[in-house]
Amino acid sequence: MNPQGERWTTDQVLALAPDEASGRAGGRLAAAGPWSETGTDRGAVWGLCEGSGKHPYQAVVDIEGPAFRCSCPSRKFPCKHALGLLLLWAGAEGVVTAGEPPQWAQEWLAGRRERAGRAEGAPSGGGAASRAPADAEAAGRRAERRMRRIAAGATELEQRLEDLVQSGLASVGGGASGPGGGSWDETAARMVDAQAPGLAARVRELGSLTGSGPGWPARLLEECALVHLLDQGFLGIERLPAPLAATVRARVGLTTEATQVLTDPEATTVRDRWLVLAQQDGEDGALTTRRIYLRGERTGRMALHLSFGGAGRPLEVTLPPGLVLDADLSYYPGARPLRAALGERHAPAAPGPVPPGCGVDAALAAYGDALRDDPWLDSWPVVLADVTPVPGRDGEGWQLADADGESALPLDPRCLGRTGLWQLTAISGGAPLTVFGECGHRGFLPLTAWDPTPVAL
Repeated sequence: MNPQGERWTTDQVLALAPDEASGRAGGRLAAAGPWSETGTDRGAVWGLCEGSGKHPYQAVVDIEGPAFRCSCPSRKFPCKHALGLLLLWAGAEGVVTAGEPPQWAQEWLAGRRERAGRAEGAPSGGGAASRAPADAEAAGRRAERRMRRIAAGATELEQRLEDLVQSGLASVGGGASGPGGGSWDETAARMVDAQAPGLAARVRELGSLTGSGPGWPARLLEECALVHLLDQGFLGIERLPAPLAATVRARVGLTTEATQVLTDPEATTVRDRWLVLAQQDGEDGALTTRRIYLRGERTGRMALHLSFGGAGRPLEVTLPPGLVLDADLSYYPGARPLRAALGERHAPAAPGPVPPGCGVDAALAAYGDALRDDPWLDSWPVVLADVTPVPGRDGEGWQLADADGESALPLDPRCLGRTGLWQLTAISGGAPLTVFGECGHRGFLPLTAWDPTPVAL
């Protein structure tokens, strides 16, 4: 046991690596040779690493984030030096000893904790108070203008969907034309102009379905129905129950800031020991999105933490699968709350157990219940226990079968070309295992498997 509490495992450190090359490079630095002045106290690890520069690189990690800082010029986050430092700390007790952080590490850690304190506190000061009414009034006017623009965009989209139904789906069979004779991209651009990015994404989905293989007209008609339902929901939003209205706002693209959720007295805030089930990064142009799934040990509630980063702005919240975090989570409003903002942490993260799971039938029921509240859901997070990956019937695709073999869940086609499928089958070796993933209308998308420690797929 070290001053941080339970020591991380090597797998948990490597789960932080932005790519395989960084993990391998970090592994080569997981030895005492290149390091000097290493140390640890409650919440931090630091050290100096010899590199190609004149001076050694200064690396420090805030374990409670975790968050990282290194003086090297690498654009990867965390860099190989931070990974190597963590691997050195995790590898054996006594290599990185307890001590007092040097000045450069103290300054960075103090700055992080000061910013965290400001985020948790309420605004104060006479200047801020005097500006608040005017700022709130201006924000209200901007919000009203945006609602009108989105309503105009939804009305236009409704007309284009009506034109599509009247002219017939065969009119877009080639994939080049969209509703009303215009291209799908043009229609999506109109929704972006209307400040409704959620509607724009739905229209792009319509374009991707057109001519997408056998049965595409049925899939297109289903998606058109969901877009129509979302349009009508927004145009009549004042008549909806508050939770459903919040879901509709989020689906059309009206966002809520995390600070607003954390300070909202009406937000549902839950303290629990949250087991990190998966951490998944995706790229959308220059923007990186990090999705972290958690489940409460006591409450059993699922939660999704989203964070975004761009060029020069790293993602601060990093939680590898398998950790347990004693913290407050505040849920965003909605008919089926899932997304949550991370509030106060009551203890450093520590390794957690293999999560309990359910069978295939219960997973499908969980998705069905969630879909009843939010009809636009693509999937719902579930943990499957005692399932075995097996080839599908007639050799098409793969599926996860219950131990008794009576129920099976097809794997999402998106995972069939990924190395994660072969990792999953190799971990299983034909035996049942515990898998976390997203259960939806496409099937089950596995994200993490336990063997017995978590392995990201």
